[in-house]
Amino acid sequence: MSDPSAVGRGGRQSAALTVKGKLVRDKIPQIIRARGGEPIVRIADAAEYRELLLAKLAEEVGEVLTADDADAPEELADVFEVVLALASDLGLDAGQLEKLRIAKAAERGGFVGRIVWSGNIVS
Repeated sequence: MSDPSAVGRGGRQSAALTVKGKLVRDKIPQIIRARGGEPIVRIADAAEYRELLLAKLAEEVGEVLTADDADAPEELADVFEVVLALASDLGLDAGQLEKLRIAKAAERGGFVGRIVWSGNIVS
């Protein structure tokens, strides 16, 4: 993952990042300032926030897919944080999301059985 807090410590900001920006955790600007940098930030409007959350989810899932076993738990925590933010943006709190997950698992099961489906036998 690119480290936004690297900007101001000799890190470079790409031209694309300057124009569009990327969603970062709430304390990243403070961290950059504490390291001697001056972040360029703004607050996204509601529509852009949703778009940026979805892009962040794809970014974080990509990091899980390439992580080794040692780094995977931290990357999964990042995915979970984005999922919770997206759920909140949709009007759900963590408890409501968990209730939905439990209901779906009760109806359709989870993934602990390691079941791989390859299709149906045609008769």
